[in-house]
Amino acid sequence: MQLSPDILPRDDIPAGLAGDLDKVWGRLSTSLEQADNLAEMRGVESPSDVYQALESHRREQLARVLAISRFAGDTLVRHPEWLASLDSSAELDRALPFDAMRQLLDEALDSAEDEAAMHAALRRFRRARMLGIVWRDLTRPEGIDAWHTGAAMSRLAEICLEGALGWLERFLEARWGRPALRDGSEQRLVVLGMGKLGAGELNLSSDIDLIFAYPEKGETEGGRKSLDHAEYFTRLGQKLIGALDAVTSDGFVFRVDMRLRPLGDGGPLVGSFASLASYYQDQGREWERYAMLKARPVAGDIDAGYELLSSIRPFVYRKYLDFGAIESLRELKAMINREVKRKGMESNIKLGPGGIREVEFVVQAFQLIRGGRDTELQVTSLKTAMQRLPELGLLPRSVVDELLPDYAFLRDLEHVIQALEDRQTQALPDDDSDRQRVAFAMGMDDWPGLIACLAEVRQRVRQHFDAVVSDPEDDVEDEADTSGGLETWRQLWRGEPDTDEAHELLLQAGFEAAETALNRISGLAGSRQVQSMQRIGFERLDALMPMLLDAVAESTMPDIALERVLPLIESVLRRTAYLALLRENPDALGHLMRLCSASPWIAEQIARYPVLLDELLTPETLYTPADKERLADELRQTLARIPEEDEEAQLESLRVFKHAQVLHVAASDIAGTRHLMKVSDYLTYIAEVVLDAVVAMAWKTLTRKHGYPLGQDGEPQGEVPEFLVVGYGKLGGIELGYGSDLDLVFLHDAAGQGETNGGRPIDNGVFFTRLGQRVIHLLSAVTPAGSLYEVDMRLRPSGNSGLLVSSLTAFADYQRDQAWTWEHQALVRARVVAGHERLADRFEEIRHEILGRERDRDALRTEVVEMRLKMREHLGSKGQGSKGQGSNSQDDTFDLKHDPGGMVDIEFLCQYAVLLLAHEAPSLMRFSDNMRILETLEEAEYLPGDEAEALRQAYLAARAANHSSSLTREAARGDNEQFRSHREVVINAWQKWMEPENG
Repeated sequence: MQLSPDILPRDDIPAGLAGDLDKVWGRLSTSLEQADNLAEMRGVESPSDVYQALESHRREQLARVLAISRFAGDTLVRHPEWLASLDSSAELDRALPFDAMRQLLDEALDSAEDEAAMHAALRRFRRARMLGIVWRDLTRPEGIDAWHTGAAMSRLAEICLEGALGWLERFLEARWGRPALRDGSEQRLVVLGMGKLGAGELNLSSDIDLIFAYPEKGETEGGRKSLDHAEYFTRLGQKLIGALDAVTSDGFVFRVDMRLRPLGDGGPLVGSFASLASYYQDQGREWERYAMLKARPVAGDIDAGYELLSSIRPFVYRKYLDFGAIESLRELKAMINREVKRKGMESNIKLGPGGIREVEFVVQAFQLIRGGRDTELQVTSLKTAMQRLPELGLLPRSVVDELLPDYAFLRDLEHVIQALEDRQTQALPDDDSDRQRVAFAMGMDDWPGLIACLAEVRQRVRQHFDAVVSDPEDDVEDEADTSGGLETWRQLWRGEPDTDEAHELLLQAGFEAAETALNRISGLAGSRQVQSMQRIGFERLDALMPMLLDAVAESTMPDIALERVLPLIESVLRRTAYLALLRENPDALGHLMRLCSASPWIAEQIARYPVLLDELLTPETLYTPADKERLADELRQTLARIPEEDEEAQLESLRVFKHAQVLHVAASDIAGTRHLMKVSDYLTYIAEVVLDAVVAMAWKTLTRKHGYPLGQDGEPQGEVPEFLVVGYGKLGGIELGYGSDLDLVFLHDAAGQGETNGGRPIDNGVFFTRLGQRVIHLLSAVTPAGSLYEVDMRLRPSGNSGLLVSSLTAFADYQRDQAWTWEHQALVRARVVAGHERLADRFEEIRHEILGRERDRDALRTEVVEMRLKMREHLGSKGQGSKGQGSNSQDDTFDLKHDPGGMVDIEFLCQYAVLLLAHEAPSLMRFSDNMRILETLEEAEYLPGDEAEALRQAYLAARAANHSSSLTREAARGDNEQFRSHREVVINAWQKWMEPENG
């Protein structure tokens, strides 16, 4: 039966949508005709009769739904008979009860004989339920609101998860059996819902964030093939993901995101309860606390899931007001803003300013910081938590009374946008027709009216957001934008003033070489790179340059700042996101000028690696280097986001991490916020954390290929590398500089005659040689982000002619019987910087044994002095300065390291003292750095207090000057007059200890 278009009331439909409504009604009518023919053949009621018999309010709803949602229209065209079933079950007015929905799905799945049929049944069930949810969301029967829609979507996801999981368990039972607990009871997969699914507030077309877990290890029973639980649940989890996520001719059920599990895509798909509890206790990161706020068991063994969450609750909710959490939340806020700006997502109603995420952040900030003490906040629902904030005195009632309806408005808008095509998006539509649909759905007369209302909502949300969390990154325009000064710089950049005017402007702004400065500016403006930029990139550059020139002029040394910062701008002309970053963060320009003016080295680093510009957005971390624990945590988080097999991405991330952390140290050095000793400490921490990561990466690569090497006990070694990295020189002495290479020695303790236990076994010796080579490659390989460190292995036993990796036993024998005195000197500054704890203890025993030997004073002194003179002859200045007489023949400077009275003299004095006296004073072997060796010599009364202090000050002064020369790209030379007293102290001490016959 042909249905008349008049069946659909059009009184409330905007004129601009009438044509689209006619089109979809035409398609639906054609589909109904075909359905009627089938119904006639089967002798059942005609679907057209159902549509014809619809009550007037239902017809109005149908017209509204078809006019707004293409998804609803397409679904009814494909399945016109569904409207009757949804209407008769009252699902168009309210959601089916949970048990009734489960029964519907179970009945559909019972007839599925294979996975393809199961996939089809799931998708049809989901699409039918989605039609009901979209219908209710757009028509709003009594009691239906954004929260109802979120709850309905969450229940649908839970039912689909449980239905698919149960079907797969039964289907796979004959093949693999069932897992069993140790007490013989059944064991099932635990599915944790995260994010909005965990909160029970899933949006209309969302993916679902999941974590899979299982209670205990063991093996399956009752199938043709037994699997250990880890493998069984991994395979089951993979099939469950496919059941929901795979796109077939029937569509998909839910997109699945597993990246919130421990170690993300690089970690196991499924973890045992014990491994998860251990992970969160020992390695859990701050953002994972944030994520676990929403965790809730949604399928599988629900009771076991709650037991798991209970065991990790202390990780999520601290029993005190966690100031570390406050800091991390501020950083997360800055990260969100940075991401939004970089991707141009300001209009995104979820991530943009005043959007959904900011409301969630307000509530979750209180949960994370206060939830341990205020246990009422330990809930997954954002609505429930927000309603409890006033009761706890954490937010005024008036604020919550604004935030709740504003959040509901944003979620309503999100649902409408997604209802258009069942597509996950929070971007406002660009198409005029879609805009009219959205405005109509939201009850607005037109699009401008909706945008005005949205702007008011976002303004209120942003205001409350800023009030709860500090505001380190304002999105407001810099005041200078409206000033005459900025306009003057804009005219100069565009070449509007004549040459004389431009010179005068630059001179008045503090430039000393105005002509040179103008040539630099006009050279950039007229360069081929700038002239060939695409429009959006040029607009960003044109907006940035006046602000940049203003910041240059405000710096203490404008000429130098301009010279150093323009190469950076040139380097990012093709990556204009960085231009926008600087344009939208005026404070970052100030930091950039300060750092570049003070250090050409920093300017070169940022120009070479523009990703470092991100660091300028967070001055609280820029000038505050991380300690070793925080460094290790940050690097773990960084690498956890990258699949283990993606070595290229891991190498790149390692290098960016290292460059960024070194920049923090250099910035704090320039700002004077860190003592020299701390600068070296932080640079050393960075190297140690990187070495830990690199050794772990190399070990995983080798053991995956060859298995684990055989240990001394005859058993294969485990996942923790039984391998030692010993740092010598500046690394060992905790005195790294900005450009220092790493002096390393590699040691192992595996069986001499053993081999690895993998599918491609190799001798232990070959394994560890390849491991050492792998570590060196990972450290020194050049990627687009440069290299990590240059590596020097010449201090290993027998130098370049020796094995790359020695056993601890061979190392000890070499040190006892073959090592030269200079090698024992080097051992003074050696310490373990990465590797196995048990091996580290053994190395210390060997080091103490060698350094603690009693030595002949005269023979030792002769060898040390001879080595020192040889070094001075090859590396020191040629001229009077080399004899300690005052100045170099060419200038009034001396080599800070190698000339008499320099750093190496102090280092040799310390090494000589340790080798000579350690047998009497074992405390001298405790430290590898010169400062604490000098302190120990004083405590042991081998050095008078004033002499020890004078030597420490001389060493610090030389090291400070050496650090400074690295940052300023100058030769490592000291002013002879300035260092005269320091050099005299060192030279006198040298003569007293090393040349007493000349004293």
